[in-house]
Amino acid sequence: MTLSNNPKHVGRNNYHHKHRHHRHRHKHGLLLVLKWLLLFLLSLYLIFSFTSTTPLPISLSRFSAAAASRRNSALLESSLPTTTHHGNTNPFNIGTNFVSVDTQLIEWLWLCFHVLTDNNNDSRIDVKVYIYDLPGRYNTDWLSNARCGTHLFASEVAIHRSLLSSPKFRTLDPYEADLFLVPVYVACNFSTTNGFPAIGHARGLIASAVELISSTLPFWNRSRGEDHVFVASHDFGACFHTMEDAAVADGVTEVMRRSIVLQTFGVEGRRHPCQDVEHVVIPPYVSPESVRRTLERWPLNGGGGRDIFAFFRGKMEVHPKNVSGRFYSKALRTKIWRKYANDRRFYLRRQRFPGYQSEIARSIFCLCPLGWAPWSPRLVESVALGCIPVIIADGIRLPFPEAIPWPDISLRVPEDHVDRLGSILERVARTNLTTIQENIRRPEVRRALMFNDEVEEGDATWQVLRELARRVGDRSRARRRLGNQ
Repeated sequence: MTLSNNPKHVGRNNYHHKHRHHRHRHKHGLLLVLKWLLLFLLSLYLIFSFTSTTPLPISLSRFSAAAASRRNSALLESSLPTTTHHGNTNPFNIGTNFVSVDTQLIEWLWLCFHVLTDNNNDSRIDVKVYIYDLPGRYNTDWLSNARCGTHLFASEVAIHRSLLSSPKFRTLDPYEADLFLVPVYVACNFSTTNGFPAIGHARGLIASAVELISSTLPFWNRSRGEDHVFVASHDFGACFHTMEDAAVADGVTEVMRRSIVLQTFGVEGRRHPCQDVEHVVIPPYVSPESVRRTLERWPLNGGGGRDIFAFFRGKMEVHPKNVSGRFYSKALRTKIWRKYANDRRFYLRRQRFPGYQSEIARSIFCLCPLGWAPWSPRLVESVALGCIPVIIADGIRLPFPEAIPWPDISLRVPEDHVDRLGSILERVARTNLTTIQENIRRPEVRRALMFNDEVEEGDATWQVLRELARRVGDRSRARRRLGNQ
């Protein structure tokens, strides 16, 4: 008898379903109470201390660092960013009218409040994921080709691998799970003609996997897939096509429309058919080992050892080809090549080079123009190697904006401003270059973009889990609201 037909398991399923939501509700309520209690105690201390003339010997600078960073915006649209002054380390304008009664107490209260309200804190990630043990034809068989686990679409492999080895976030009991990962590798079918992933089989492979899990276990049918997670780490996500117009015409594959999709594709400011599904924008895969080896030779040392002003290596057609009415990169890369190929400030190369990461590590600015899709692995490589990414892709949504201060570490140049690229970069170099470089060298920024073999606090898989935990909490609160109506 299968689990789905066993009445005992059905009863157990209902029990665990209710218990899981009660657990999330209880923890959320407890955190809220503790947060406001600590805030009340802190406020009370400050109020009763205000009448004294003895200064309180406590530094708030480390608590205001995040606020200062937010004020420094390197976001570039039609105008350029300006330098931020960090002289004021007291964002609350607290004077010297405080008593030094118990510095350790006040610091402890502030730290507790900071921890409870920090969205990046590990204590906020309360989610358990059950991973379906699918036959090898859906995933591990593809690993016979070593590229499957290392190319730019390999986040589908990396997320699966890291969760398998995570006792904290993985559960072996599906009745205790908040979410269910369906590990199907669709980007490892490399073309024998050009070596690029061919994903024409993706819809059929995923539909087959769903048919298998829905016929053997009750969980897909219980929620109609709402608590199931897929990874779609290629050009246009769950639309499964490399060309945007074809992807838009096909739309998100029907079987995944109610599920959560982790995808590299994301745009903002407009509705896009390939986002018509609950989704989380994730970074493309870049090998942490390759970054580590490069940093051993070219350590993050600011601008001192960077002898390349502006760098790009990749496909730049001298005469852009019309492919069924489409120009690669909207012909932007061709415009960049024609305008700056002979400009000594720009190091532009059209040929492949295995050691190109060393060129990134030597560069101050790294151009990240769109290709067929708006995203590119150059974005991750640039940040990881301390080169300021110059994003030329209108409307792109960037991964993990709550963890990565993109306005403080990158530049955005509108696509119709590429003819002014040289003067834009020169002005940034004269104004707030040092500040941006300091921001991009922060280790937590690099960590948030890297997928590791095992989940590490703050890394890319950890950021995915944090976002998924938030979705679980949101759904739990939505169910409570409906129940109260």
